Amino acid sequence: MNQKKKSENKSKTYTLFDNENGLSYELPLINGTVGPDVLDISNLYKDSGLFTYDPGFTSTASCNSKITYIDGEKGILRHRGYDIKELCENSNFMEVCYLLLHGDLPSSEDYKKFTNLISKHTMINEQLRNLYGGFRRNAHPMAIMVGVVGALSAFYHDSTDINDPNQRMIASHRLIAKMPTIGAMAYKYSIGQPYIYPKNDLSYSENFLHMMFAVPSEKFIVNKTLSNALDKFFILHADHEQNASTSTVRLAGSSNANPFACIAAGIASLWGPAHGGANEAVINMLTEINSKDRISEYILKSKDKDDPFRLMGFGHRVYKNYDPRASVMKNTAHEVLNELGIKNDPLLDIALELEKIALNDEYFIEKKLYPNVDFYSGIILKAINFPTNMFTVLFAIGRTSGWISQWKEMIEDPVQKIGRPRQLYIGNEYRKYKPQEKREKISIFKKLWFK
Repeated sequence: MNQKKKSENKSKTYTLFDNENGLSYELPLINGTVGPDVLDISNLYKDSGLFTYDPGFTSTASCNSKITYIDGEKGILRHRGYDIKELCENSNFMEVCYLLLHGDLPSSEDYKKFTNLISKHTMINEQLRNLYGGFRRNAHPMAIMVGVVGALSAFYHDSTDINDPNQRMIASHRLIAKMPTIGAMAYKYSIGQPYIYPKNDLSYSENFLHMMFAVPSEKFIVNKTLSNALDKFFILHADHEQNASTSTVRLAGSSNANPFACIAAGIASLWGPAHGGANEAVINMLTEINSKDRISEYILKSKDKDDPFRLMGFGHRVYKNYDPRASVMKNTAHEVLNELGIKNDPLLDIALELEKIALNDEYFIEKKLYPNVDFYSGIILKAINFPTNMFTVLFAIGRTSGWISQWKEMIEDPVQKIGRPRQLYIGNEYRKYKPQEKREKISIFKKLWFK
């Protein structure tokens, strides 16, 4: 097999030649608005009996979408055409949620209606308090999030019909609104404090900070610098194209599962340290380094291919240039540190020194291992006093708007069908069944997983 382009110019089809059998197959070229064109291989198996092989789907477009555009080579991230930096500088998280859901920024009237709708859905059913009580106090908050969000479908039957546009929108509003409440309750449960109910006179980020850190016995005043920083964090994590958790949401949704189950699946995927747990891993790394005097030692370890240690929060799977979200988070991190007057926190001192070295070290510059959004967000969240195990919860809160927008787009796509990736089978061919007494003995009971 070889592949040949029809002409040197951009063409409408590619031809795949099977030289052995003297056959050829036409692969249409589909043009996007911006970014790479894609080869349409949807009929390849039907025409040729061949599948494609793409571990991790890194060269496969699984859907078409109007929501988010990324150019990793140029460091571009746009939502509905708007640059992420412009959104962070001029907008707020509620506007970005509306943008992702509806395709454009809201008018003043639309914004007021939207924020009022969200505020009306911030409470959760009181019976869900009993569900929290079933978890151990030291349960990871992401475990609680998966369970509670999945359980929402048992309480809100009036928004689980995916074929009803009105119910889809109600479910979308409910998920965006309730996620901070669910996350804050997970934290309060873990430390044995009473739950703090939402306050509709506060902004989205202010409300979350209030539910996290207020106690009934004292008046709590939300710090504007911290709430603005959190708002930017949510904007920067709102959507990121077809990443692992978003793809999980779409795949679950392709079976016509209800939206609450789909978002719970996304939370489970986000929990992985290679995805949403990266900012938590940054703090764990800083804890391991432990001292500024040991930074040079760990820099050397990170350059050693034979050493398992890796610097967390540097480089990115998609961005081969500077992560466009990182520059916003960097500035925000220094604003937060200045506001809180933090000058002698050991982990933050290590982080800032590590940033300084990495930005000037030839090895990191050559490899384009710049600090990414996870590096700076970890610094911010620790400075605000969020527990490390809550970092991924905050990621999930911000990403819910993107998940639900992607889910809604998929449901409304007339060409969508249930996801069913294929495989390259490399196992045994047909084997005739043998009774137990005729099988060869193998030493499987020495394996660790049988202990």
